Amino acid sequence: MTRPRSLTALGAVLVSGLVLAACGGDGVPGNSVVRVGDQSIKKDTFEHWMRIAAISQAGQAAATGGATPKANIPDAPDFERCVAQKRKAAAKPAKGQPEPTDAQLKTQCKNEYDQLKNSVLEFLIRSTWLDREAGEQNIKVTEKDVQKKLDDAKKSLGNEKAYQQFLTRAGLTNADVFYQQRSELLEQKITQKITKGKDKVTDAQVNQYYEKNQSRFAQPERRDLRIVLTKTKAEADAAKAALAGGQSWSEVAKKYSIDQQSKNSGGKLPGVSQGSQEKAFDTAIFKADKGKTVGPVKTQFGYYVFEVEKITAKDQQSLRESSASIKQILAQENQRKALETFGKDYRERWKNETKCRDSYVTQDCDNAPKQKTPTTSTPTQTQTQPAN
Repeated sequence: MTRPRSLTALGAVLVSGLVLAACGGDGVPGNSVVRVGDQSIKKDTFEHWMRIAAISQAGQAAATGGATPKANIPDAPDFERCVAQKRKAAAKPAKGQPEPTDAQLKTQCKNEYDQLKNSVLEFLIRSTWLDREAGEQNIKVTEKDVQKKLDDAKKSLGNEKAYQQFLTRAGLTNADVFYQQRSELLEQKITQKITKGKDKVTDAQVNQYYEKNQSRFAQPERRDLRIVLTKTKAEADAAKAALAGGQSWSEVAKKYSIDQQSKNSGGKLPGVSQGSQEKAFDTAIFKADKGKTVGPVKTQFGYYVFEVEKITAKDQQSLRESSASIKQILAQENQRKALETFGKDYRERWKNETKCRDSYVTQDCDNAPKQKTPTTSTPTQTQTQPAN
């Protein structure tokens, strides 16, 4: 079962339609925390998801054995209960170290609460944006579509009993999960609409990309070696003499080499490409003739004696051989650019529509403090949620 990623305006959780309650000076109805256009996120919706997020954050679900976990939401704004709980749970300080003060514990409580609150608000706000955008795009998902997706998710857990246990542990309702599944379907459809046709790539574009990036489709020359690495030149000379005397590379590597990996495979070091070894060794490797014992070569790691067993010439894929992968690269880049362009406009439009009550302001609110570097959201990037 995946985590709830966004909510939609299906009634109980996010209430759509004209808000009749009186609005405060910030334009947010009195029973709500955020208004997006004419749609409100009610306070009880916020508190519902705060409880879910607190269950997840505390990591209590697995420890309850199936019972509904107790949500541990810091008691803002005084945090008296939270401070008391932290002091009770705190380990005894080391000898000579002072106990944390109430002020320090209260700061911890406030930071935890703010993190939880901001996560839930971002989740709810961006979920509302996603639902509103689907309406703008005339994208619809039927209950039948959602139920099929939900049934598939249940199957991944095994059976209905396992699903009900999951709901209990996570503090979720079936309706919450239904919203999540519907939201995922909306997200998929919005993304599909934005990227539709962007996977079309012309032969001219493929040719141009190949000419500019031929090195990406080339395999450099590779050499398979037999090596012995020793600490001293005297040991390297002895190893080389043993090889000249007819001993095998396996025997000599086992006796003299300090390189454990190649030593355990008879001194083999396959597939060496230029530039991958220490400079002096690398230079010697690619100057050496095949089948000739070379060394000792002094390096920072010790002294090498080696032989080139096999040379695999560099290989350049042709345009024809590279065409399929180039088309995929270009198609993905076109889709990424389309989503990026859309995401910038998407965030700007919906942020302008989003008004938040003073104590519930996040960077997704139009009345948020200005940031130096704006963020960009796309339908596939809008869901920051309380995990479960």
